[in-house]
Amino acid sequence: MGRWLKPDVYPLIAAMSFVTGLCTFQLTRNVFMNPDVRVNKNNRKSAVLENAEEGEKYHQHAFRRFLATQRPEVFPAINRFFAGPATVARSDRHD
Repeated sequence: MGRWLKPDVYPLIAAMSFVTGLCTFQLTRNVFMNPDVRVNKNNRKSAVLENAEEGEKYHQHAFRRFLATQRPEVFPAINRFFAGPATVARSDRHD
């Protein structure tokens, strides 16, 4: 087994395991929580479901609500450092 599994491959295995876990999570979430997916027969009978509230609840999940309160920057401190004082947003100024 040591011949096939070298230490150089460990980061690739870790990355692929992480991505596989994310895909599994998203597929499981869609099957069990998506209002448009109908697994049982009772929901499959109707062609169009009137479930706008359920769809909005699915769309506005907790992570999306958290991101709505954050600024769209990856490294805000580094951005402010390299941008200089002339281009800092008004909300960041400490006059």
